[in-house]
Amino acid sequence: MVRAKENTDHMITVDDLIALVRAYNPKANCERISQAYAFGEKMHQGQYRHSGDTYFSHPAAVAAILTQQRLDDATIITALLHDTIEDTKASFVEIEALFGSEVATLVDGVTKLTNLQLSSHQTEQAENFRKLFIAMSRDLRVILVKLADRLHNMRTIRSILLEKQINKSRETMEIYAPLAGRMGMQWMREELEDLAFRVLNPDARKSIIRRFIRLQRDSGDIIQRISGDMQTELERAKIKAEVFGRAKKPYSIWRKMNQKELGFSRLSDIYGFRIITSSEEDCYATLGTIHRRWRAVPGRFKDYISQPKSNGYRSIHTTVSGTDGKRVEVQIRSQAMHDVAETGVAAHWSYRDGVRVKNPFAVEPEQWISSLTEQFEGRDDHDEFLEAVKLEMYSDKVFCFSPKGDVIKLPRGATPIDFAYAIHTRIGSAIVGAKVDGLRVPLWTRLKNGQSVEIISAEGQTPQRSWLDVATTGKARTSIRRALRERDRGRFIRLGRELARAGFEHVGRRATEKALSISAKHLGLENHEVLLERLGSAEITTHDVIQAVYPDILPSDQDEISPRRAVIGLQHGQSFERARCCGPLPGERIVGISHRGKGVVVHAIDCDLLGEYEDQPNRWVDLNWHEGTHPPIYSTTLEITISNGSGVLGRICTLIGEKQANISDLRFIDRKPDFFRMLIDVELRDVEQLLSLMVTLEADSDVAALDRYRQAATSSQTLS
Repeated sequence: MVRAKENTDHMITVDDLIALVRAYNPKANCERISQAYAFGEKMHQGQYRHSGDTYFSHPAAVAAILTQQRLDDATIITALLHDTIEDTKASFVEIEALFGSEVATLVDGVTKLTNLQLSSHQTEQAENFRKLFIAMSRDLRVILVKLADRLHNMRTIRSILLEKQINKSRETMEIYAPLAGRMGMQWMREELEDLAFRVLNPDARKSIIRRFIRLQRDSGDIIQRISGDMQTELERAKIKAEVFGRAKKPYSIWRKMNQKELGFSRLSDIYGFRIITSSEEDCYATLGTIHRRWRAVPGRFKDYISQPKSNGYRSIHTTVSGTDGKRVEVQIRSQAMHDVAETGVAAHWSYRDGVRVKNPFAVEPEQWISSLTEQFEGRDDHDEFLEAVKLEMYSDKVFCFSPKGDVIKLPRGATPIDFAYAIHTRIGSAIVGAKVDGLRVPLWTRLKNGQSVEIISAEGQTPQRSWLDVATTGKARTSIRRALRERDRGRFIRLGRELARAGFEHVGRRATEKALSISAKHLGLENHEVLLERLGSAEITTHDVIQAVYPDILPSDQDEISPRRAVIGLQHGQSFERARCCGPLPGERIVGISHRGKGVVVHAIDCDLLGEYEDQPNRWVDLNWHEGTHPPIYSTTLEITISNGSGVLGRICTLIGEKQANISDLRFIDRKPDFFRMLIDVELRDVEQLLSLMVTLEADSDVAALDRYRQAATSSQTLS
């Protein structure tokens, strides 16, 4: 595969580009590519990038990136012209006349994608995702051009304003990088993530790189040593294969440190090795050779050859450890599998030696798009649609079997509830139990690859609210919420009506249908019945309803301190965020650490993370909380163990409410027959309210343990 090297000093010339295309497609229409190059250069004449380079250097670089995937002439030409309709006087009709309807349609598709604000307000974002999938379903090459466009923009992002860098990097991390991974282009996903990471958390990235350099200095070239050992073992076994090793990207390491709550020094598998064989048979022979020489780590084996991913990805993954205890990840695949692993769904258009490659592992784009979009149909609720899309894009897969032998694909962490809904909504709603590999298991059991799952259902069973705590798939969560809403709607409306009546009477007004309808309109709800339902289910408050109609009638708390001025010691215009690692509350002693692009991060004075900044005194900021009454918006987490008895959880929630604290989230982290251990996020005014709440909870006889939960402190902590 020919790799196009980034050159920020000189624009890629037409001869450079044609050489890259000819390397994999000698039969390419070079005259047509030259014509597109000349047309694009002419249309963008006089336009410049923020870096000072001529604007056309960008489309030329995007086209060069697409040659890495050995794409067809139409896609390369589209890349050269992808900004002409949007940024120049060129029109769709003109491009169609010069380059044909296929190219014109692709250029128009990229233009429409560019105009989508994918990281905007959530409702609009969900709608834009729908448009994104529609564009993908028409021609997947539109997305390939857009991803290459984003990659080049990220490579050259340093030339734009810092605020725009941060916004673009967040959008890249949330949308484009996962999409590239979902399409099978893992190399592009890793580079996009790392480029965004460089902007969003430069200190953490530099820290990881420094530690890598120190590790290399102390232990020598581990990659070369292990690669050589593996190559020797394969030669002894008479297996023809190539071994490639590399250190994982800084963002990949940072993410693993956060997921496992480990420091860098405790991470073992920070090196990855790839073995490319000539056949599928050699893949399994290689696996045996590696496992005979090094110890396999239990639970770290995945066979994506026998169970490929929906984007066509095939490979064997295993993790092994040596006598020194160091772990390394190993991927084993054939050359044909590797070609798909490098280009993903784009392998469908790949050329080699002038002809389209007939790779047996390349998935048909229509088949891939169908598998991605079928589960999003009929999702009218924007939040649910967005949740389903993100779960699908971000999640790894596990493959389980039904009693009939059907393979059910689920995201990692899925439960029997997700399995049941994946088969049919009716089966999911009626589930009362499950058997995994013949053994009865709780419904919150996390399923693993290769397990056989049998669902036990019963007539009369209906979805339970507690299922939302254990379901992970968008389909299951959507179905559960819909069933709960339908079941509870009448009760919520009656309760909401009573709450509205009492609230309006309290301020000397009547909760008429007209007043409620006006309130619903101002709150963006369909009608007054939806408003009453939301009010009864506590999704909105009586205060919200009344204020929407009579904004001046409710007294405001003049004594409450605005969150914007909650901290003393900041410079004029300087922003602040609470650190997620320690979550300081008003009333606690605090200190700030300045971060480029993030303002000041506020830490509790006893936060373990502060030790990492001892040698950077210029970044420390002396801060104090404003004295007075703060609003109850400062989230903190309690780790609590309670007995598993009837009504205990409800009583705990009531006690929290009686202390004027709002529960924003609750999740179980351990379930035993006699005890539950959970994390409860509560919103508080200050540390005094926290201490009062903890004293109240500890006094309850069913509370076995209680503590303030703080995340493991690493320099890569994001903000709360």
